[in-house]
Amino acid sequence: MKPTDLRGILRYIPRFREKVFVVALDGAIVTDDNFPNLLLDLAVLRSLSIRIVLVHGAASQIQAVGAERGVSPSNLDGTGITDEATLNLALTAANRLTHEILEGLATHDLRAVCTNAITAHPVGIIGGVDHQLTGKVERVDVEFLQGLLAQGVMPVLPPLGFDGDGRTFRVNSDAIACALADQLKATKLIFLTPTEGLTKQGRLLRQVPVADLRQLVEQSPDELPSDLLSKARFAVMACEAGVPRVHIVNGTVDEGLLAEVFSNEGIGTLIYANEYQQIRRALKKDIRSLLQLTKNSVESQELVKRTRGELERKIGDYYLFEIDRNLVGCVALHVYPEENTGELAFLYVSPAHENQGIGGKLVQFVENKARELEVATLVTLSTQAFTWFQSKAGFAEGTVNDLPSARRERYDASGRRSKVLVKRLSAS
Repeated sequence: MKPTDLRGILRYIPRFREKVFVVALDGAIVTDDNFPNLLLDLAVLRSLSIRIVLVHGAASQIQAVGAERGVSPSNLDGTGITDEATLNLALTAANRLTHEILEGLATHDLRAVCTNAITAHPVGIIGGVDHQLTGKVERVDVEFLQGLLAQGVMPVLPPLGFDGDGRTFRVNSDAIACALADQLKATKLIFLTPTEGLTKQGRLLRQVPVADLRQLVEQSPDELPSDLLSKARFAVMACEAGVPRVHIVNGTVDEGLLAEVFSNEGIGTLIYANEYQQIRRALKKDIRSLLQLTKNSVESQELVKRTRGELERKIGDYYLFEIDRNLVGCVALHVYPEENTGELAFLYVSPAHENQGIGGKLVQFVENKARELEVATLVTLSTQAFTWFQSKAGFAEGTVNDLPSARRERYDASGRRSKVLVKRLSAS
C-alpha cells in the first residue's frame, strides 16, 4: 500500500487531529530537490488538521555564506563558540533560509510566520571557554505559538534566540525543536535529515526504546554517526520530557514524511517511550485483523489454517503484539492441564518487523504466562522455523510422544509431519 493511500491515512486521523507536530529541518533539506515534495507533504498534514511547527537549521548555508565572504565560521551547528563574524553569517543564512521556506509554503496556500518566540541566554563559560554569542533556550512563548496554531498559522523558527535586551544568540536548532516539542506538548518531534535515519555501526535502527538510546548515547556514542549525535541526545531529552514519539527521517525521499507518519514500519528511526509497544490478549473484534496478518503465512503452509469459528472459540488463548496500536505479531498458548503441558502456537511476525526481536518477546511472554499457570512443559510444532526455535528460543527436538494425547490425535490427522520441539520450564 502506498503511504499516501487514503485508506491507510484514515485510521490515523482521529489520533492526530488537532495535535502538534514539531518538524525540524536540516538546512540541507531546504536546498534539496525533494523540498517542493516535502512542502506538499506538510500541506497534507495541515489538511488533516494537524498543527505544524517548523524549525530549521542552517549549517550548510552558514558554510556557503562564509565561503562567499571569505570568512571561516567558528562553528556551524550552534554548539561551539559563536564569535561576532559567525553570528553575522548565521543571521544572513538563517534569514535567507526562512524566506525560502515561507516562499515555498505560500505556493501551497499555507499561512506561516517567522517568530521570535524563543528567549535565549548565553551558554556562558564552560570548562574555562567563553562561548560568546552561542545561546541556549531559556523560555518558549507557548501562549503566542498556540494562538498562531489555533488560527491555522504555521510558526517557522530559525536557529536563533533573543534575550530581553534585544540581543541575538546562535542556538542549536535541535535544542530549539526539543524545547518546542516539550513546551507545546507535541505528539511527535520529527527530525528531517539527509540521512536514512539513526544508524548504529552502519546498521539502520528502525525502532529504539528511549532507555536503550540513552544508554547508547551515554556509554557508546562513537557507535552512532557523529552528525546525528545531537539529534540522538535531544531525542532522548524530548521523550523523557513527555514527547511520545521522536522520528529521524530522510527528508530527501519523496513521500518520506507521509510514509513515516502514516505507516507501521515507517522509513527512518523511531525513538519511543515505553507505552509504544505492548502485548495484549486478543478480542473477538481482532479476529479479522488476525486473519489478515497471517494470511500469507497460512498460504505458504508455515502456519496451520484457522477458521473464524475456531479463533472465536479459543480467542482467550491468543495474544497480539502491537506497535502504536497496530497489529504486527501474534502467538497463542493452548494449555492441556491434565498433562501439565502448554503448546506455543500461531507465532507470527509481519515481514516489515522481522529481525527486531519481536518473535523472541512473544515466545518469552508465552513462557512467562505458562509459568504463571504452573505449566511444566512447553511444546511447539514447526515445519519451517524449527531451527529458529532451537537456536534462538531454547527448544530441543522431541517426539510425537511429547505431545498431549488430544494434540497427538490432531497431529496424526493433519499429515503435516511437523517437527515437535520441547522446552522444560523451570519454576522461576
